[in-house]
Amino acid sequence: MISRVLTIDLSDYTYEIQEREDLVEKWIGGVGAGIQILKERLNPSADPLGQKNVIVFSTGPFTPAYPYASKTVALFKSPLTGELGETHAGGRTAMAIASAGYMSVAIEGKSEKPVYIVIDGDRVHFRDGRSIVGIRDSLILGRILAEIEGGRGIRSIIRAGYAGEKLVRYACLTTETYRHFGRLGLGAVFGSKNLLAVVVIGNKTYPPADQKLYREIYSEIYRIGVESEAMKKYHLLGTAENVLPLNELGGLPVKNLTERRFDCEDISGEKFADENLGRRIACSHCPTACIHIAALREEYEDERYFFKTVMIGYDYELIYALGSMIGVKNRRDLLKLIHRVESFGLDAISTGVCLAWATEAFKRGFVSREDTIVDLEFGNSAPYLKAINWIVEQPNEFYSDLAKGARYAAEKYGGTEFAMTFAGNEMPGYNTGYASYIGLTIGLRHSHLDNGGYSLDQKVSSLSPQETVDRLVKEEMWRQVLSSLVVCFFARNVFRPELVSRAFLPIGFQFTEDELEKIGERIYMEKLKLKKAMGYEPDLSQIPERVFEVETPHGRLEREFFEDALNYYRRTYFLKAD
Repeated sequence: MISRVLTIDLSDYTYEIQEREDLVEKWIGGVGAGIQILKERLNPSADPLGQKNVIVFSTGPFTPAYPYASKTVALFKSPLTGELGETHAGGRTAMAIASAGYMSVAIEGKSEKPVYIVIDGDRVHFRDGRSIVGIRDSLILGRILAEIEGGRGIRSIIRAGYAGEKLVRYACLTTETYRHFGRLGLGAVFGSKNLLAVVVIGNKTYPPADQKLYREIYSEIYRIGVESEAMKKYHLLGTAENVLPLNELGGLPVKNLTERRFDCEDISGEKFADENLGRRIACSHCPTACIHIAALREEYEDERYFFKTVMIGYDYELIYALGSMIGVKNRRDLLKLIHRVESFGLDAISTGVCLAWATEAFKRGFVSREDTIVDLEFGNSAPYLKAINWIVEQPNEFYSDLAKGARYAAEKYGGTEFAMTFAGNEMPGYNTGYASYIGLTIGLRHSHLDNGGYSLDQKVSSLSPQETVDRLVKEEMWRQVLSSLVVCFFARNVFRPELVSRAFLPIGFQFTEDELEKIGERIYMEKLKLKKAMGYEPDLSQIPERVFEVETPHGRLEREFFEDALNYYRRTYFLKAD
């Protein structure tokens, strides 16, 4: 397979197409290929919001072939952390890029005026976007672009939204309607390049080398996915199923980790399913349909018996970040907060953690009402709805600073000890123990999805610091393989090494299980090298003090354990990444 790479330069509105034979054979595709392209084109010292930052979207060899290979990987330099940014999205984007004829798309430079890009097979069009600047709802922006470009069909529409235009450093990208490139501020990178959106159109097909074997392996993957208990839970309740068990365990972060448990019955996955579930939708060629959409019916102001119904996607991380983390326990209030964040194109996790820090900072006198404009109070959603507006609009210096992330705001106003960020990235919803927090610190995205530390905490009661690090890194190395195939991590128990090895055969490649593991290790070290070049350091300064103050399911966490773990990580992995 020859993998094509499309490179787009916004500075002079040009593009070129390259054929690369090495991207699958050496790096599989996806994140492995994307890291190589990023390294070739990006100076590690580049300003994340400058024109020399580079964005790489990358798909994998399984994208047009198998169920669950529906993710697109995006790589860039993060304006939130100042180092490597990586975020994944489902939907139709991966299939659209592959159908347009590409494994990867790189975007560099900066446009003089607002534009959006249309990738239509071998042609790239640069459309004047000045008429669609300032639209405050990314969903409406998506509909407008779909109408302009001839309807949705086989198209994928990736757009930044108003938060990206305003350079909020945790602005995300929305693709289609309910999928996102969520973490680390890719929306702000779009905004800094005067890039409003990317529309992708394609109809290329990829016949398998061995059709009979392909049908057999496709059927096997499909059958395992449909019959698997692990996949079934994602269809029935989705990740929202985690709310009640984590709360009972004492692992659900509550009110900026000032409390251990929460009255979360009304915002549980079960309650959402009983009262609000409107439909489920799926990413391209996925039989599971894990995307859960809530229907929120609201009466128009001053119009009795006239209603509008808003469809809002929800999952565990949204419920945590805009629910328990800021003390909101009413389902309707939570849905309104989710909808507000979605409309602006903000990362929900970062927004919730920023609001949680701001609430505690206000309560403890680090910031004043003149700063916050309203009285921020855990559990009171009305001020939070206004605060979300102001994070984007930035009416004063405080909200301009909060738009730069919790770490930035805390370093300026005080309260770094309770700004729940890890290497600058706001924490996901797991106060489960050592593995979770160490995993966030050393994970190459500072994400719970890097290495599943939260899961390790719940499966194993006692590991040494060294064992914890080794287990986390080993898992993360294998996930580099899955991210290079762009397989959804929910299906990681479907795509075991043996099946992955066999699944390559009908599309014309041979990789043994051992070869796959070695490639995963190589990709991991390549990413770590790039992170080091951008200034990443794995040390205790990346961990907020509150981690050592709160109870977890493993009790109070000892500082010495973290010191031993991070010292071991530096010796064993970090210092070898040269």
